[in-house]
Amino acid sequence: MRGKSRKTKELREFILNNVTEHPIGIGVFTAQSFGVSRQAISTHLKELVEEGLLTVTGNTRNRKYELREYVVEDMVFQVTDDIEEDVIWRESVKPLLGNLKENVLDICHYGFTEMANNVFSHSGADDLIVSIRRTAVETKLFVIDKGIGIFRKIQNDFNLHDPRHSLLELSKGKLTSDASNHSGEGIFFTSMMFDEFNIWSENLFFEKTFQGGQWQIETDGEKEFNKGTTIVMHILENSERLMREVFDEYASEHADWGFTKTHVVLELLRYEGEKLLSRSQAKRLLTRVDLYKEVVLDFNDISYIGQAFADEIFRVFRNEHPEVVISTVNTTDDIDNMIARVSP
Repeated sequence: MRGKSRKTKELREFILNNVTEHPIGIGVFTAQSFGVSRQAISTHLKELVEEGLLTVTGNTRNRKYELREYVVEDMVFQVTDDIEEDVIWRESVKPLLGNLKENVLDICHYGFTEMANNVFSHSGADDLIVSIRRTAVETKLFVIDKGIGIFRKIQNDFNLHDPRHSLLELSKGKLTSDASNHSGEGIFFTSMMFDEFNIWSENLFFEKTFQGGQWQIETDGEKEFNKGTTIVMHILENSERLMREVFDEYASEHADWGFTKTHVVLELLRYEGEKLLSRSQAKRLLTRVDLYKEVVLDFNDISYIGQAFADEIFRVFRNEHPEVVISTVNTTDDIDNMIARVSP
């Protein structure tokens, strides 16, 4: 958009950022938002279509605009003993992302190489499948394999009762079955850098979105996804997020350096319709959290906890691990009262 006025740039960016929410009424919505004529907006829409940033279908009254994927690339790499994720990044992936802002490109670099390395090290897959989709607003990176499946792999390596428990352990970070070669931090930090981070494997779906910084979980017990693991990383091209800021956020204020703080969403602990009442649930939640100096427990969507559950965390664990600072967010009055009741 070199040479265009500031207002023109603002109009175009507004259209691109809002067209997904208003595919049919984007012209009227933009005109009303900026106080300009619909005819003026029609000119901008026509230019965006001609530049290949939008597609248009339908007649005048029901004309529908959508973001156009101007990069659509699918690649397959055979997994061999000498395959290297940085070479794939440099030779095959980065050239398709070359005009991204430096901070966004850095995040894509980190996320892609971490996820690709996981495929080589843990999946047992014969091939790495890489897909890239770009619009004027967003970049999506897909890292796919047909191996054992990430949740099943974690269940087997850590002797978990249910592959669903893998979701909780994965969200805590520092999860690795090969500590001599891997820190277990890649998925945790990647999920915090992208605007949206999804994992599909077997009948489990793991999603983290940036809105509100919340982890979300969905499962489908009837329909299985494809064998193996599909990871999708979304990032807005105008993102201001910096890798350094994400790393710093999880370096606890009680430590000089390192990954010493974690954020655990308790919703991942529950089965559908289940309440958090028992000591066994609390113990499952607390597995490996003593690896951190600070633990934030997120009670989003949790309205009540039982006395035994609270006691195990806020009295027993605290007494056994006084070096670990436990804090809470998104609690209700009932939860706060229960915590106060059991706290020493």
